[in-house]
Amino acid sequence: MTQIHITMSGSPGAEFSAHWRITHEGETTEHVEESGTVPAEYTFTGTELEGSVKLLSDDERLEVDIQKGSNRSHSSTQGAGGTLTLMIN
Repeated sequence: MTQIHITMSGSPGAEFSAHWRITHEGETTEHVEESGTVPAEYTFTGTELEGSVKLLSDDERLEVDIQKGSNRSHSSTQGAGGTLTLMIN
């Protein structure tokens, strides 16, 4: 089984919304976080991950780190409305 680990960091207490689509053995599931706060961590089992993360707080910074095996993706945004679109496979 393949683990996909997501770490949300940046400004402590920064608010975000996230929508994750995880594909595992041909099946796709969705995980929606309407109002998360930094710091946060998620672990999913899957072969592919697509995600959209939107920063909801003003004057805050959001960093998203995704790791799957030896693959690693790091993205960041700053300011309300900043949106990250992420994919790892």
